[in-house]
Amino acid sequence: MALIKKVDSIWVDGKLVPWDEAKDHVLAHTLHYGLGAFEGIRAYHRADGRTGVFRLTEHIDRLFDSCHICTIDVPFSRATVTEACKEVLRANHLVAAYLRPIVYLGYGAMGLGSLEPPVRTVIAAYEWGAYLGEEGLRKGIRAKVSSFRRGAVDATMTKGKICGQYTNSILAKREALKGGYDEAIMLDHSGHVAEATGENVFIVKRGTIFTAPTSSSILAGITRDSVIRISRDLGIEVREQTFTCDELWCADEVFMTGTAAELTPVREVDDRRIGSGEPGPITRRVQDTFFEVVKGATPRYPEWVSYL
Repeated sequence: MALIKKVDSIWVDGKLVPWDEAKDHVLAHTLHYGLGAFEGIRAYHRADGRTGVFRLTEHIDRLFDSCHICTIDVPFSRATVTEACKEVLRANHLVAAYLRPIVYLGYGAMGLGSLEPPVRTVIAAYEWGAYLGEEGLRKGIRAKVSSFRRGAVDATMTKGKICGQYTNSILAKREALKGGYDEAIMLDHSGHVAEATGENVFIVKRGTIFTAPTSSSILAGITRDSVIRISRDLGIEVREQTFTCDELWCADEVFMTGTAAELTPVREVDDRRIGSGEPGPITRRVQDTFFEVVKGATPRYPEWVSYL
């Protein structure tokens, strides 16, 4: 992955500061213990020339929900954080970008239960292409089932995007990359397919799309929700139910969804070809429609877009 190309400024605790001045102390609480919450949001350069942030409201709502799970009180309103995301894009003259809001505990008293560290709120924006590669979007990626498991719903806070909880995903991703694969797929505590390291997983079998339900140990992905609605509106049946690893291997098609990954086909899992070894017709149809929606080539779902 390429080094992030810096821009002019980052929003820090209510004001824009130069990129190189957006810093914290090495003893910041979250750096050591991982209690914090973040989001990944995409802004697209749309067909009409405007910049539209995709499902901004839902992302900010989830950020605040994650902070609530973490017992962190965000020192700004949802409206302020929402507007700050747009302000960062405008200030940096970005027409298409990836937004990274994060709420974390800064420098203060150490110790697991310390209530003294200040709550910091930061929003950065930068250019970022296809997370799993442009070729991956076109031809599909290679994945492996990881030796790391997704945390159970009674052991981790599976519905929050919580900083420290991503250690498990990081280890799974590193394991996959070192093995020559593009992405890892994690099972849940019962052995069912949960999700990838930063994406929800979908399979297609005999014309029906399957994906794990939100009652299981998956993040309730916003792109996941968008793709389910798009698919059903296209007349494709979608079932939210668990499935096994061998059902994954034997699927006609597999794809992943996420803000960073968007909708990426999977052509191979555990050295087993999926279907024909190329993105299948349902995957292509849903993928094409998804990109039409986010890039403004269709007027459908206007409520999903926040303009600058």
